[in-house]
Amino acid sequence: MGGGGRMSAKEKDDLVAAVAQSGPKQIKKSPSEPPPFTLGQIKRAIPPHCFNRSVLRSFSYVVYDLLISSALLYLALSFIPTIPAPFHYAAWPLYWAAQGCVLTGVWVIAHECGHHAFSDYQLLDDIVGLLLHSALLVPYFSWKYSHRRHHSNTASLERDEVFVPKKKSSLAWYSKYLSNNPVGRLVTLAVQLTLGWPLYLAFNVSGRPYPRFACHYYPNSPIYSDRERVQIFISDVGLVTAVCALYRLAALFGFWWVVRVYGVPLLIVNGFLVLITFLQHTHPALPHYDSAEWDWLRGALATMDRDYGFLNKVFHNITDTHVAHHLFSTMPHYHAMEATKAIKPILGEYYQFDGTPFYKAMFREVKECVYIEQENGGEGGKTRGVFWYNNKF
Repeated sequence: MGGGGRMSAKEKDDLVAAVAQSGPKQIKKSPSEPPPFTLGQIKRAIPPHCFNRSVLRSFSYVVYDLLISSALLYLALSFIPTIPAPFHYAAWPLYWAAQGCVLTGVWVIAHECGHHAFSDYQLLDDIVGLLLHSALLVPYFSWKYSHRRHHSNTASLERDEVFVPKKKSSLAWYSKYLSNNPVGRLVTLAVQLTLGWPLYLAFNVSGRPYPRFACHYYPNSPIYSDRERVQIFISDVGLVTAVCALYRLAALFGFWWVVRVYGVPLLIVNGFLVLITFLQHTHPALPHYDSAEWDWLRGALATMDRDYGFLNKVFHNITDTHVAHHLFSTMPHYHAMEATKAIKPILGEYYQFDGTPFYKAMFREVKECVYIEQENGGEGGKTRGVFWYNNKF
């Protein structure tokens, strides 16, 4: 998003004071009123170099992740078979977990390519993104365009593309049943983490409702415009190529060999992808807006930074710098931490962070964020188009 500028100390102090006066210091919910700052003012608070994209530095993360992934594969194939039974059965889950986490980092870099945050060259970004995402069975251009519309319409009840929450009146009976007991919530979470991503790609489950069949593999899907359809076909070619390569590996080494070294880690990647997307946008403190209230800046601020411990680094900080990512999606990940520190004083109460361990947060949000309901209305009824999560029936 172009170079940032310098904000004077007086201007920064004035903005911080304005945010402090906009509400109490401790609030349970994020402010839903229009903020007392603009996107341009936020940008000027960020050091200009944070917007610079380096081809060499970006590629260094690709090489680093792929080297670790290759080393893990080598260890799994060379050393696990030498471990006496039954101890080698415990070694495979360790490989799956480690490989799944590292490949999630690869996924995040491909995601950056889709945002044009990898380099200054769009063609290079698309080539790298297509290769990496296809290797992880992700339709690169298909996801790129639908995800771009998510960033353009975050927290909009009518136009957002992913994890569009349902109103209480439209909640299906089985959703009410599943949310009202621990076993049901566990089943819901298990389905989301294992089937959520493929169901979203194939049938747009949990995505924005369309008047006809919507699918990320179908070039004529209503998700895409006419000028995007050729690139959707290219995504499909990338996936077919990857599937053919996997078929060849299965023919050489066996189906279960492919499942052990690739299939299970990919399942973990898909689970983390769904979990990260869910937790960054689902929290009792985050609002959603109808068309009368929504605007881009408030939507972008309706996101949450989370703490995944050491996995923050493994996932290239997409987890703990997600607010900055939504504000400036073309900023490379290796500058996002510095940018987040710079904008927090400006955002004030509009910045949301939850340090709850992610494995606890996922159970809590499944329990507490079942549907959204309209706010009772602020002073003068100015915020009647604001919706919050609830779980009471």
